[in-house]
Amino acid sequence: MSIIDPKDIDPVTLAVIQNGLQQVCAEMDLAFVRAAFSPVISEALDRSDGIYHRETGELIAQGELGLPVFVGTMQFGTQEVIKRAGEVRPGDMFIVNDPYLGGTHLMDVRFVKPYFYKGALFAWLANTGHWPDTGGAVPGGFSANATEVEQEGLRLPPVKLFKEGVMDDEILSIILSNIRIADQRIGDIKAQAAALTIGEKRLTALLDRYGAGMVDACIGELKDRAAQQMRARIATMPDGLYEGEAFVDSDGVVDEPLRIDMKIRKEGSELYFDMSGSSPPCLGPMNSVIATTRSSIYLAMKHIFPEVPINAGTFEPLHIEDPEGTFLYAKYPRPVSGCAAEVSQRIAEAVFSALVKAMPDRMFAAPAGTSGNFALGGFDPERGRPYVMYLISGGGYGGFRGGDGISNGCSTIGISKTTPLEVIEQYYPVLFEEYALHVGSGGAGRQRGGFGVTYDVRLRRGEAKASFVMDHGRTGPQGVLGGADGGVNKVRVYRGDQEYIPPHLSKDQGIRITAGDRVRVSTPGGGGYGAPSERDPAAIAVDVGRGYYTAAEAAELFGVVVLEDFSVDEAATAKLRQDRKGLAAAGE
Repeated sequence: MSIIDPKDIDPVTLAVIQNGLQQVCAEMDLAFVRAAFSPVISEALDRSDGIYHRETGELIAQGELGLPVFVGTMQFGTQEVIKRAGEVRPGDMFIVNDPYLGGTHLMDVRFVKPYFYKGALFAWLANTGHWPDTGGAVPGGFSANATEVEQEGLRLPPVKLFKEGVMDDEILSIILSNIRIADQRIGDIKAQAAALTIGEKRLTALLDRYGAGMVDACIGELKDRAAQQMRARIATMPDGLYEGEAFVDSDGVVDEPLRIDMKIRKEGSELYFDMSGSSPPCLGPMNSVIATTRSSIYLAMKHIFPEVPINAGTFEPLHIEDPEGTFLYAKYPRPVSGCAAEVSQRIAEAVFSALVKAMPDRMFAAPAGTSGNFALGGFDPERGRPYVMYLISGGGYGGFRGGDGISNGCSTIGISKTTPLEVIEQYYPVLFEEYALHVGSGGAGRQRGGFGVTYDVRLRRGEAKASFVMDHGRTGPQGVLGGADGGVNKVRVYRGDQEYIPPHLSKDQGIRITAGDRVRVSTPGGGGYGAPSERDPAAIAVDVGRGYYTAAEAAELFGVVVLEDFSVDEAATAKLRQDRKGLAAAGE
């Protein structure tokens, strides 16, 4: 491969190759989605694909459709595969889900494939897909009470599932013998492998057109420029030490909150992250492996500076001290099923909490910060087969200087969305009786938080076990600059005429339900931005008119009395632009 001086790369070629690499990843994403059997992948988009450096395993490119939390973990996971790979040949493909080897939780299964161009190793291709089940104590893998990782499912070190293009049936049989609904997993396995094969073809076309030397040089230049852009953004902050915190409701075993203590030191164009003051390792599954902890900080910074392109250079100015001795550095055999979907979002929230003091105009109040993991497993007597339903749900985004937060937005860690209810009802013996905004959940502020969602789902036939690993059931997402916190997560199970509330509020497992029983979940709203007393009365009136708050709630939260006989159109709301003190004094 010829070596090209970066000075010889013209800007147009650099831009074309940058977009070409991203397009390779995007096509892998689409191939994965279109071929996958599981609705959580095909509909909810819980997956990601990327290209990684042949020697270092560093991120080269990731598709825009990929989950942000996988940006770091897939890089670390690929590096662990490289360490253990030994001799590799074209057509080899590794499977791994070990959380302690650059992973997240056991349900996020990674495929890693060496990519050869004209006989030489050029890069590694990798993807991650959320499998609905990998065995363990409860259907779906979200064991809220697990005290060791073996209770969460099958743990795979990097092994060659494909050897020179041929699937190893013995390894496959081991996998399928240890998970539920194994007949459906073969479809996801083939989809995941096919996506990397598509990536090979598209990357080969790019190299054929521009040459391996030019593409390799552009990869190095893009990394340098991403680091330069991130440093330029960081340099706009005042130097200093910024502190923030966030809390996990509980670990699912001990009913006490876990604290994330975030200290961020800004010096010049570098940021230094210290979380050593956080809570110690916990008994339950809310420990976070170090790959997820680091990736959570990466995705938080990408939320703050979305214009900076994603590759390994983006992370260079971010120096993270390993938080050993805390629940943010899980080691075997600590359980970790909640790390990727829940703890990661608390880490990001702690970053937001700290840096709002440095950049109040750019920052925002905390988003809902939970994936709302709900798993339901049972046997469908009508179809004569078992099933595992996995549902994620959206929540409110935080208010920001430019406006109110989005309602029913995807989680902080990704672009995953709730599987369409019609699809869920088609696949599983359930019926959704309600799916609506969680009214009143947006945190009050000059710009209020967005609203979460409320859904009510009934089991139509048979028996099943319900499990939940959610968060923000004890306290809502943080408001900033005087804004109020968002509404909390609520879980209710109705069995006959009995209402059951999980002791840990948002975490429980193996709850037996029968036909006719219901599960009702309300997800958190986003935090408010700025003092509620500064909100435009007309905007408050519109919120009340749309049913977002009652008139009584508006008076309590915002200090404004809203007249009962108003319309929400502009003409009517304009009449409410009165002095709020005058309204209160009049008692209207």
